[in-house]
Amino acid sequence: MDATVQQAFDTVPRAPFLPPALRMRADVDRPLPLSHGQTNSQPSTVAAMLELLDVRPGHTVLDVGAGSGWTTALLAHLVGPDGRVIGVERVAHLALGAQVALEETGPWPQASVRVTTPGVLGVPEEAPFDRILVSAEASDIPPALIQQLAQDGVMVLPVNTVMTRVIRTRSDGLDVSEHGHYVFVPLIED
Repeated sequence: MDATVQQAFDTVPRAPFLPPALRMRADVDRPLPLSHGQTNSQPSTVAAMLELLDVRPGHTVLDVGAGSGWTTALLAHLVGPDGRVIGVERVAHLALGAQVALEETGPWPQASVRVTTPGVLGVPEEAPFDRILVSAEASDIPPALIQQLAQDGVMVLPVNTVMTRVIRTRSDGLDVSEHGHYVFVPLIED
């Protein structure tokens, strides 16, 4: 694991972001269930995604499908105090729990989790983002998220089971690469 990502993992434990009954399983490298059919992704998958995302101090990051808030907190550590992380989650109960977990494990003043706006993917009013992490499987690269990505920005998401890294080039083209197969809950785009 990349040293920067390892430091984030060492600083931000998984357990506080899990339901109390599952906290003793925090060190297991498996996805763990949350409510409403959602999961807390397995640590090795999260590490691989964060390495591909290549987050730097000062970046502005969108965390789509924030779930328990663990990835939001890891991203907050990576962007540092001069960066910003906005986590969005469709399930209000999960978003509230994620925000509480952030506040209890922080301080992470540069990070927040909110409920998504119905019918809107991402947070276009806060764009552009230097990095976008999507923790749900899309059927294609979502144009709505490409539009929210800054030039030279990076987005990492699973597309049809393939972990995909997208760089928006200065000429508004896309540099797309594939990085192995993973299973995620589906991304709901509307």
